[in-house]
Amino acid sequence: MIKPHGSEVLNPLLVEDAQLHQQLLAEAEALPSLLLNSAAAANAVMLGAGYFNPLSGYMNLADALSVSETLHTAEGLFWPVPVLNLVEDVTAIAGASRIALRDPNTEGNPVMAIMDVAAIESVSDEQVQSMAQQIFATVDPEHPGVATFTNLGRNVVSGDIQVLSLSYFQADFPDTFRTAVEIRNEIAERGWNKVVAFQTRNPMHRAHEELCHMAMERLGADGIVVHMLLGKLKKGDIPASVRDDCIRKMVELYFPENSVMVTGYGFDMLYAGPREAVLHAVFRQNMGCTHLIVGRDHAGVGDYYGAFDAQTIFADKVPAGSLDIEIFNADHTAYSKKLDRVVMMNEAEGHTKEDFILLSGTKVRQMLGDGIAPPPEFSRPEVAQILMDFYQLENA
Repeated sequence: MIKPHGSEVLNPLLVEDAQLHQQLLAEAEALPSLLLNSAAAANAVMLGAGYFNPLSGYMNLADALSVSETLHTAEGLFWPVPVLNLVEDVTAIAGASRIALRDPNTEGNPVMAIMDVAAIESVSDEQVQSMAQQIFATVDPEHPGVATFTNLGRNVVSGDIQVLSLSYFQADFPDTFRTAVEIRNEIAERGWNKVVAFQTRNPMHRAHEELCHMAMERLGADGIVVHMLLGKLKKGDIPASVRDDCIRKMVELYFPENSVMVTGYGFDMLYAGPREAVLHAVFRQNMGCTHLIVGRDHAGVGDYYGAFDAQTIFADKVPAGSLDIEIFNADHTAYSKKLDRVVMMNEAEGHTKEDFILLSGTKVRQMLGDGIAPPPEFSRPEVAQILMDFYQLENA
């Protein structure tokens, strides 16, 4: 199986030993507490689940600045996006060497992790703006990722952590949320060697479905892991539970048995386009995938990125040998009325735009909200029905 990023074996930070877990929870009650923001809590989940291997905790300011500028930590580890615990008010933990980190997304704010505080550093507005520009390629406050990142706080609390909880994801998505360790184990149990990862924060329509089929066929893959984001999104995005239902119905009806794993991970969407695509590659390697599909506008939002910037970053800015996972570059896929099937548009000779069935996201949402199913060439009717039920409930 493909090796994890940066180490020979996966190093999840979740404390699995029951006795140690109880000892740490008891210790946490006597420690100074820090209520995390959602972004820092998501980082803790990814660290605990092994997705952010080989990191042992939150980055310090030097590493964050270095990663933003060079895609490497100060010591030279390839990493595309800072993994930070940015804090507004550090009064409660001033001078503490060991603290309890509490979950902002679960009622009662239970302890998520215990942290050995290496440093508490002030970060300037200029440094935050510089990192935002490098991560998101913009400092426009209307960009949802920039808006979040620049308002998290001006204190960097760094250090190693021991994770005691993976927040609400296991309880809310018991059939879908999986750690990187669990996905690696299941890949091994299935006997898969060449494994493709498909990233999604949306329901999967025909174009996505066919893209997965194409990637599997062209790569000679044993299976595909549909890996959906389960954390926080921007307003207007489809809730994770609805996406989950749509994807499971599509896989059940339109994929061969034992060819797809439907899974999810606990992270908040960054909308960082190319940088987030590279982060996706890092943690898909950690979970055991050999290939990642990167398509049009991967992890993008609005018009902040070129349609294929998330592909070119791997050629232009990711040094050779930095990652073992390989990228399957995909063009925009759509149903060809001429060929009567879904194709990659750049491979369809003699076509004009009118030869494809193309619907904007806005148009599709409007149709679904009005109880009108998109054409079957665009969306499987069983998937469309789930989405119509959701939108009509929302609009009731």
